[in-house]
Amino acid sequence: MPNFFALIPAAGSGSRMGDKLPKQYLSLAGKPMIYHALRRLCHSPRISCVFVVIASGDGEWLRYDWSEFSGKLVVLECGGETRAESVLNGLKASQGISSIGDDDWVLVHDAARPCLSEKQLDKLMDELAEDGVGGLLAVPVADTLKRSDTHGRVEHTESRENLWQAQTPQMFRYKLLREALSGVGGVTMTDDAGAIEALGLRPKLVLSDARNLKVTYPQDLALAELILGNP
Repeated sequence: MPNFFALIPAAGSGSRMGDKLPKQYLSLAGKPMIYHALRRLCHSPRISCVFVVIASGDGEWLRYDWSEFSGKLVVLECGGETRAESVLNGLKASQGISSIGDDDWVLVHDAARPCLSEKQLDKLMDELAEDGVGGLLAVPVADTLKRSDTHGRVEHTESRENLWQAQTPQMFRYKLLREALSGVGGVTMTDDAGAIEALGLRPKLVLSDARNLKVTYPQDLALAELILGNP
C-alpha cells in the first residue's frame, strides 16, 4: 500500500510581503510562519516523513528550535531559483535518504499556507488515495473577475463558470510528479498540478474552503492569525 510523504518548498524570498526576512520566517502567532505548516503535516499520523527544502546556507532556519518535529522532519538544503525547481530538487534528494517509492504519494504544501486544517488534509488524502492521477485542494471562484487593460481599466468581465482557485497541498505519485517537473524544464510553473496537466493528465479538484489561505501580502498575516486562533 502506498505511503504518504510531504514536501514544503521554502527557499523563496517572499518579496511581495515587503520585508527583508523571507516570508516563511515572518512571525505568526508567536512562531515563524512555516512552523504552522510543518506542525500540521508532521503531526498527521498518516504522513511518513516531511521534507522541507530550503536555500543552501539558509542561516535563518538555524535560529529556531525544530526539535518538536525531529522524528519526522528532514531538511534538504537544495532550494532552486523557482518553486518548481525547489520541488524537483527536493524530490531527487529525498529518494537517496528515505524509503520513498515510485508509487508513494507526495503532498506538496506551501510554507505560506499556515492554516491548513486536519480535516482538509485528511479529506485530500481520502479522496485521492485510489485516484489514478492525483489532485489538489481548491475552491470555486466566488468573486466577479475583471480583466484589465494596460491602463488599469476594465477591458472585460471574465466568466467565473467552472473556475477554481488552486490551493495546496497538491498530491501526486512520486514518480509521476518527478517526471512531470523534469519535463517542463525552464517553463515557469506556479503549482505542481500545472506540470501534471502539461503531460495531458487531469488532476482532481478536492473541495476546500477559504480558511486555507495563502499569506501573500502583509494584511494576510492578521487574517491568518485570526483563523489560527479560531480553528
